[in-house]
Amino acid sequence: MAYHFESTDELLTFLNRELLSAAEAAEILDVSKARIGHLMKSGKLQPAKDQPKVFLKSVILDKKEELNELRKKYRPYDE
Repeated sequence: MAYHFESTDELLTFLNRELLSAAEAAEILDVSKARIGHLMKSGKLQPAKDQPKVFLKSVILDKKEELNELRKKYRPYDE
């Protein structure tokens, strides 16, 4: 996927909209920050930047769908 920005303001707007902190990612995924660390360590979640941990929103939303499906499969009593 290639991105093209006409100005610095356009780039900054994109970054503010599309990048998430580890805490924001944990909130969206409904997991703890420790679980975020485990997902990264196991290779199931790639940060866009290591320090501080920053994630692309699209990656987090895809992971949320995956986790929801796994919860339905392995935790049917939660429904």
